[in-house]
Amino acid sequence: MADLVYKQVIDDLKEKIFAGKFSDLKLPDERSLSELYQVSRSSIKRALTKMANDGIVFKKRGSGTFINPLYLKNESIFSYEGTNLGITDNFHMNGKSPKIRVLKFEVIPPTEELQRDLFLQPYDFVYKIVRLRLFEEEPFMIETGYIPIKIVQNLNQKIIEGSIFHYLEEAHNMAVTKSFLSIYAEPSTENDQELLHLKEHEPVGIMEGIFFLDNGTPFEFSQMRFHYKYMKFNTIVSVD
Repeated sequence: MADLVYKQVIDDLKEKIFAGKFSDLKLPDERSLSELYQVSRSSIKRALTKMANDGIVFKKRGSGTFINPLYLKNESIFSYEGTNLGITDNFHMNGKSPKIRVLKFEVIPPTEELQRDLFLQPYDFVYKIVRLRLFEEEPFMIETGYIPIKIVQNLNQKIIEGSIFHYLEEAHNMAVTKSFLSIYAEPSTENDQELLHLKEHEPVGIMEGIFFLDNGTPFEFSQMRFHYKYMKFNTIVSVD
């Protein structure tokens, strides 16, 4: 319940931030926010700390908590929450999770590249899962994932229409907690243009990499091809 409370505070504050409710880019103090949301000071402190860690706000000693103007300008749709790195669980826009349309679901032998990336033998077959992600009815990403059958044997159409990583946690008590990702851009293909509603001259953003289980096992190789206008990922760099 405590987790739910502080996340609700974050969601409402983010909504107010993007609605321009804080014109001076300064949030009320913790006591005022505690009274506003009728929650404990510790819940407010936890919410503000999480928002600061995500780069949404920053705290200036002796002056209060301020909204990061760059976050306001470049809201990312990718924000890690919870215990795994699943796309379904961690991509949000205006508080909404994306819809999923399954384009392909089949079992194939691993290519030499997949054998290398996922530490497989030639006989270790993999699921190939191609899904289109949409906000409302607007497509923003084509996701192609390869998952070894020897790790999870019972994937089906219903499971892949939702969060595979969430299913992994609930049904198998396994979590995807680490990834190595590369992010770059390239000219869009005809398939990109058709599925993401891109013009011929428009580029596509790409995020690809390997996702690892909490025990270190490579779980999935994934390539995500984005409509360029959604290719916004914020990060925090600090030197201690």
